[in-house]
Amino acid sequence: MARWAPGASERLQRAAMELFAEDGFEATTVAGIAVRAGVTERTFFRHFADKREVLFAGESVLEKVFVDAIAGAPAGAPPAGPLVAALDAGGRALQDERGRDYARTRNEIIMANEQLRERELLKLAKLSHAVTAALVARGVADVTACLAGELVVLVFKTGFTRWIAPGETRDLVELQREGFAAIGDLARAET
Repeated sequence: MARWAPGASERLQRAAMELFAEDGFEATTVAGIAVRAGVTERTFFRHFADKREVLFAGESVLEKVFVDAIAGAPAGAPPAGPLVAALDAGGRALQDERGRDYARTRNEIIMANEQLRERELLKLAKLSHAVTAALVARGVADVTACLAGELVVLVFKTGFTRWIAPGETRDLVELQREGFAAIGDLARAET
């Protein structure tokens, strides 16, 4: 396949995921990924800074989906409305992009490597910060926005973990809404 053929980024991602799953993240090289994808190493570096970034390439897109959903929520809505909208939009985007099997494989690769786990935590921290900033831009008080940003990430992470669990068939959006409702139940519980 010619290195300038369309779809190089997708071929590189597919090749990397296959090799990460087959050989492990540490043993996989950029050269091996490029060969499997039918491109040069130079082409790989045109698309990704390093092999870790193959796993995190959609990070900014997911963040934008969350932020756009918050910005697009009706004016004057209580913070819960934009949060649910963000979770719904993020859940739909994640499911539609590559699906549950890809998400399971990606998660297994990340959980097997300490540096990748740290990078995943950084991604979630950035998502929390973006949600917080989007809420502040809507006029939500700083403390409320900060707590809501952390809450959204917690609900997202918990829903995602449940969604990729073996045997789970429910929709990610449904699992996130269930998690969000559980937070509400906790807040209403008597102490």
